[in-house]
Amino acid sequence: MAKQKGFIKLQGSLGGLTFYESGGNSIVKTTGGVDKSRINNDPNYKRTRENMSEFGASATVGKALRLGFSSIIKSFKDSTITGRLTGTMKRLNTLGAGIRGQRQFEILTNKIVLEGFEFNSKIPLSTVFYPEFTAPTLDTNRSIATWVIPNFNTSNFLRAPEGATHFKMILVSTILSNYEYVPGLKKYEPTDSEENEVNGISYSDAIAIGGEVGADTTLTVDLGFTSALPNTVGVVLATGILFYQQINTEFYELSSANAMRISAIG
Repeated sequence: MAKQKGFIKLQGSLGGLTFYESGGNSIVKTTGGVDKSRINNDPNYKRTRENMSEFGASATVGKALRLGFSSIIKSFKDSTITGRLTGTMKRLNTLGAGIRGQRQFEILTNKIVLEGFEFNSKIPLSTVFYPEFTAPTLDTNRSIATWVIPNFNTSNFLRAPEGATHFKMILVSTILSNYEYVPGLKKYEPTDSEENEVNGISYSDAIAIGGEVGADTTLTVDLGFTSALPNTVGVVLATGILFYQQINTEFYELSSANAMRISAIG
């Protein structure tokens, strides 16, 4: 590695050398790495190709799940969610059927890998919402999701952020298809593209912080399917809480302490 001198500074690669800037200095080094065509064709790089195929697919499936939550995810996500979801999908992929490099993403079969995923790793739902509750349930078609939160004392079972006067409970339901490798395309595709990423969301009314809620809270999401969904898709159910500050008659969503996690997949 060496520094460039002179008033003409180059950037990019030329003649086996790479020119770039680092720390305010212009640096030149020999171009490293393995030629792309060699990676794609050399038998010695078979394992590398397998890893690349499955890692790329893990990112694709993770993106599909994020898109299923696209209408609400900005209220909860942290800066690491993309990488964490990709890693989670890669773990799920290692359990799938098929040969290495073409293993399937089987959502229902391996749902335990996804259940419990927190959208903000620094604010798990259990750290701000303490009441005991059961996970949401699905009807026989797996189209209607229902979450019942028993009455609880908001003074004792919430850790609300400063300034919060109210909160809303939230239930999100989204479909994530299995993904399988298609040899003719040399890439992964969803097995059920029409159902993939279909989603719905339900909010409770704004509930005042302080004392008992006063009654059970029931949230329902109906995705509108009139027949049973195939077992090649999973219905991902996420539960969460949003905090608000009331000013006069308006409710303003706060940016801190909101939390959501994947509670069940059915």
